[in-house]
Amino acid sequence: MKTYTKKDFPVSGIRQLLEPGPVVLVSSAWKGKRNIMTMGWHTVIEFTPSLVGCIIADDNVSFAMIRKSRECVINVPTADLVDKVVGIGNCDGDMVDKFERFHLTPVTAAKVAAPLIRECFANLECRIADTRLVKTYNFFIFEVLKAHVATAPKYPQTLHYRGKGIFIKSGGVVDKRQKFTKWKNTPNF
Repeated sequence: MKTYTKKDFPVSGIRQLLEPGPVVLVSSAWKGKRNIMTMGWHTVIEFTPSLVGCIIADDNVSFAMIRKSRECVINVPTADLVDKVVGIGNCDGDMVDKFERFHLTPVTAAKVAAPLIRECFANLECRIADTRLVKTYNFFIFEVLKAHVATAPKYPQTLHYRGKGIFIKSGGVVDKRQKFTKWKNTPNF
């Protein structure tokens, strides 16, 4: 078994160690305007109903659009979209139409008014389920109403943000289904 030599680490940087999932692009719409924001922090809260929590800064254009419309789409890009992901995160939605600037295709959603992003591997149509933490922490809790996932590849390379402009790509697949006995009757999508 491997052991590690350790050093003190700034508490303010622990996000580099705990980021829960891939960087996503959150699309929103309100009164004829649309926007996309890059988000590196989100977490699954519950399976049924499917709930996802995330922080959206209150000075972000998406914050107001999502709060007013009460919905959004969480789009999961693959690693080949890294330049678009970074570009979207570095410009303001009140100054530019990010779909046009980054040549992304908006697609009409089935359950919400916010558009899906065609070029993303997966799209999760969401509606706000709980607003109690928004005012204090800018923490939104969304219920996923409908999910769209590409038929291939089964395990896409996704981006994971490590802070300070550094991303890592998801690595190889480790299949431990034979040892994963506690949840063996859970459907494998």
